[in-house]
Amino acid sequence: MSDRLPDPASRLDELEIRIAHQDRTIAELNETVAAQWLKIDTLGRRLQQLVDEVSNLQPGRDGPEPPPPHY
Repeated sequence: MSDRLPDPASRLDELEIRIAHQDRTIAELNETVAAQWLKIDTLGRRLQQLVDEVSNLQPGRDGPEPPPPHY
């Protein structure tokens, strides 16, 4: 086993390689998060449309529903 410290140039090369990999990973994660936000936004708008449609289908109900006529 050697007591020599690693060559500064090789250490620098290793750090640059690690940073390049981390930069690529961060860019990929950023794309994933951006795509997910677009999907969430689309789903949120669609959900609101569906809520509006259901609200328009049901007549206004301010109080509790009256019991059926057979009671």
